[in-house]
Amino acid sequence: MKVTLSALNTHESSFTPLVVIELAQDVKEETKEWLKNRIISRKKDGGAQLLFRPLLNKYEKETLENQNLYLVGASRIRLLLGAEAVGLVKECSDNTMRAFMYGTRHNFKGFDDDNDDFLTMAERQFIIKHELESLRARDEKMIPGYPQAKLYPGKSLLRRLLTSGIVIQVFPLHDNEALKKLEDTWYTRFTLKYQPIDSIRGYFGETIALYFGFLEYFTFALVPVAVLGLPYYLFVWENYDKYVVFASFNLIWSTVILEVWKRGCASMTYRWGTLVMKRQFEEPRPGYHGVLGINAVTGREEPLYPSYKRQLRIYLVSLPFVCLCLYFSLFVMMIYFDMEAWALDLHENSRSEWTSILLYVPSIIYAIVIEIMNRLYRYAAEFLTSWENHRLESAYQNHLILKVLVFNFLNCFASLFYIAFVLRDMKLLRQGTFDDYLELFLQFGYVSLFSCVYPLAAAFAVLNNLTEVNSDALKMCRVFKRPFSEPSASIGVWQLAFETMSVISVVTNCALIGMSPQVNALFPESKADLILIVVAVEHALLALKFILAFAIPDKPRHIQMKLARLEFESLEALKQQQMKHVAENLKEDWREGGKEEAPSPRGAPHARTHAAQPCSGAAAAQPGTWANRQLPGLPSR
Repeated sequence: MKVTLSALNTHESSFTPLVVIELAQDVKEETKEWLKNRIISRKKDGGAQLLFRPLLNKYEKETLENQNLYLVGASRIRLLLGAEAVGLVKECSDNTMRAFMYGTRHNFKGFDDDNDDFLTMAERQFIIKHELESLRARDEKMIPGYPQAKLYPGKSLLRRLLTSGIVIQVFPLHDNEALKKLEDTWYTRFTLKYQPIDSIRGYFGETIALYFGFLEYFTFALVPVAVLGLPYYLFVWENYDKYVVFASFNLIWSTVILEVWKRGCASMTYRWGTLVMKRQFEEPRPGYHGVLGINAVTGREEPLYPSYKRQLRIYLVSLPFVCLCLYFSLFVMMIYFDMEAWALDLHENSRSEWTSILLYVPSIIYAIVIEIMNRLYRYAAEFLTSWENHRLESAYQNHLILKVLVFNFLNCFASLFYIAFVLRDMKLLRQGTFDDYLELFLQFGYVSLFSCVYPLAAAFAVLNNLTEVNSDALKMCRVFKRPFSEPSASIGVWQLAFETMSVISVVTNCALIGMSPQVNALFPESKADLILIVVAVEHALLALKFILAFAIPDKPRHIQMKLARLEFESLEALKQQQMKHVAENLKEDWREGGKEEAPSPRGAPHARTHAAQPCSGAAAAQPGTWANRQLPGLPSR
């Protein structure tokens, strides 16, 4: 039976609020009424068909303090249809993971008509966010009441309202009871235990859960390096030939832990349903703009923007700007070293009290300048990435992360490379100078890049991370505003960043060992032989690294089998559907020719398909088009 959103009752007076929209204090009434109508209107009329009401006090009245706060929610059926629209993947009764479909909802594990917990709160809020972001201008030329806020067909209404200052913020609500349960099992008792990753995912979504899962995994992975590094630091500090063993272990370790993480991540995200989620068909991000048209793949109406224009913006504007910023950062670093050398010479000549204080001035100035540069660069990177006009939120985040990552890498490690390979001051090198992943990435760099010089880095990283787990958990639950859930199948571009760092670490450690006095003493006459041997060792270690990465599969065997089975069933279902279509056409042709019965084509005797079976086939593997369906038991209008 077909289901249609036009039959939904969108005028429920009482509902469970999921999202808050805060308007500016001086928003005009006609604007509020227009926004309300767009949110509650039917999908076919360009609305979101959600539930919407002002925030009321305990006396069910609107007060001056909350007259610009509005609650958004949806009926249970609306959320289920929204889950199908965004392609959420759930576990079926046969223990396979399938894209949820409202028509076969009873075949999914845990579903019951009286059970409101089938969708997690994070998933419900993600659906509301998706529907609000999908609101786009049609015939409107401006936002009612604000002639300066221009609109054009395809423009994101929510994005325009935010940039115009009409909407202050949109954020998901906390569930105090669920939050209290999560806190009790997460961070309120400081004990060494595994984090409740599945509970974190249920409340905050996959992206946050993957961060805490990676933080926990990385902390445990640092323990063997920390244990090995402590005796090296205490007993054989200047004995560089023994550091060859330690550095080689670190290089193998950095490869193995990243490959093992990919396997564990695949198992987690398969269980959560995001590994098989069809992300290539996700809706455009709110900031994406272009001429309103029809997507050739999905058949949906959305803004269209030529990819060649985006590439021109990236390579002719963004890339040169990033390179210029990197050059400027290096220039500032060289000024810092010149200032430090000048202060040191001045102090050695005079040995006065004020010159001893002056020694700290270059570092203080450099730290302030770096902080200012980081803030300005972050702002410029966000502006440029938005201006590049990426269609998907994932593409936007990847390009932003790469810009910020390169700049922060240079700021943090350029001075260390300069000290190691230009000044060749190993004693000075042993002393140190998004946002959460960036911190872990830089930490990984300190552990792996210069492990043969400072083996205690891993020990300090472990101590830092043990505190970081609990402090980050506290901030997520009690300090920061609750973020919207975002389905994720991995840590994204950060995986590539960590792998790149591990490759660079092979080169730096081999070079540092080759520069050590003990190794140089073995080749007193021919430095060319030393260089050849160091390069040969470096190539051998890189080869070993890539062999290990190739030998360790990214996904466990059982996950590979399940994914292959899903792909096979989808292809079989598609083939059966095509045969059914051929059979129907043949029957129609025979009827037109005066025949009573048409023969069935070979391979489709009864036109039965996988798609007609519960939780199987292509119908269960792709999100359906539900905007024109009719709800059972409700009359169509």
